[in-house]
Amino acid sequence: MKTYLAPADKIERKWYVVDAEGMVLGRLASEVARRLRGKHKPTFCTFMDNGDFVVVINAEKVRLTGKKWDDKIYYRHSGYMGGLKATTAREMREKKPEEIIRKAVKGMLPKNRLGRKQLKKLKVYAGGEHPHAAQQPEPLNL
Repeated sequence: MKTYLAPADKIERKWYVVDAEGMVLGRLASEVARRLRGKHKPTFCTFMDNGDFVVVINAEKVRLTGKKWDDKIYYRHSGYMGGLKATTAREMREKKPEEIIRKAVKGMLPKNRLGRKQLKKLKVYAGGEHPHAAQQPEPLNL
């Protein structure tokens, strides 16, 4: 029996909206990554992008357990000697709360061009409003 592969033009993509208020970051990110990859669909295959779009609202109200607000550090490098920059999760929440969720989900996606394509289907907003009402996203209860 041959494995069924859905043609690229026949893939049905839904839009989901997730309210991150009071949710633990890792548990939220793993479920969002699963939806972006399409692993919840019976037509999932590892080398095709057949996932759905996910809109995350209230990113500033996401939870971290323990002392991670002060102990979790995000690193980046400028490319120059001694150019390592460090930011705690608390500072990141004040400046760019969307990046906390985006980085957590990015770490759970494949590290190749397929993963970069799937990450573009993630829309994260700090507040409770989003401009994707025309796509009629369904609420996703996690």
